[in-house]
Amino acid sequence: MESKKIRDVKLGKDVVINDFVNLYGCTIGDNSKIGPFVEVQKNSLIGKNCKISSHTFICEGVEIEDNVFIGHNVTFINDRYPRAVNEDGSLKTEADWKLEKTYVKKGASIGSSSTILCGITIGENAVVGAGSIVTKDVKPDTIVAGNPAKQIKK
Repeated sequence: MESKKIRDVKLGKDVVINDFVNLYGCTIGDNSKIGPFVEVQKNSLIGKNCKISSHTFICEGVEIEDNVFIGHNVTFINDRYPRAVNEDGSLKTEADWKLEKTYVKKGASIGSSSTILCGITIGENAVVGAGSIVTKDVKPDTIVAGNPAKQIKK
């Protein structure tokens, strides 16, 4: 049983999209692979030769460069102060919050079940250990892990 929701997506050549995905308003580069149960929201970018593993959530404003690996169940955040309602009790809309972009640079790898907070950059060839909570920029060519993620190796 196949359930794919794909709307207004720019796809490169030879992109593989598994079943049970939700993609809308995003761009995915050549030869990238999107695993099952993945959501990629509008105004997000996935470069060429990327692998996005199952159960991952890539929200609006995330830019992933070429040759990046994203493990299973990785979650990106794009709102530093999320709330359901405004001070007056009215339900928040897109106009009521500030999008904070996140960048994952070329060749980086993010381990399974990691959470990536908004407004940060994960540098080229950096590795984020599984289960990490990334709260600040990760320098290129480093390995970080933990909660909060800290550099453990260069």
